Amino acid sequence: MTTPPKVRRESSEARSAGPVVLDDISKQIIEQLQEDGRKPYAAIGKAVGLSEAAVRQRVQRLLDAGVMQIVAVTDPLTLGFPRQALIGIKCEGDLESVANELSAIDEIEYVVLTAGSFDLIVEVVCEGDTHLLEILGKIRAIPTVRATESFIYLKLKKQTYSWGTR
Repeated sequence: MTTPPKVRRESSEARSAGPVVLDDISKQIIEQLQEDGRKPYAAIGKAVGLSEAAVRQRVQRLLDAGVMQIVAVTDPLTLGFPRQALIGIKCEGDLESVANELSAIDEIEYVVLTAGSFDLIVEVVCEGDTHLLEILGKIRAIPTVRATESFIYLKLKKQTYSWGTR
């Protein structure tokens, strides 16, 4: 069971006007790094049929374009955070300002504006139920938050990071 580390990401609108189209070689490079983010460029080059220098240049272009990040992924259970949950939030008023307030709460890993039953969905990683209750208190203290619904993780069966390569 793993969860991405704290990495503040820009919104998709801020990154680019449209999607980046990847060729097969770039997808293969990304797949190699998804298997092992510390894999040497020479080994990646051998696997995809490019020189070490060509792989280094492509990786740098992918990083610069915001297509990927190379980060450490931690296991919250081994770090003393056994409680994870999604929290659906219903609110009124300006969703962006609520999203900004939620983003400032350290335990909140993801903040997503949504359509449907909830206006926002957040993911939290906690030390336990008491800690989750404290975080819910912080969320509910935001003046325009009207309701929350918690979806507590009992067991994580699948988590991948292979978007756009397959």
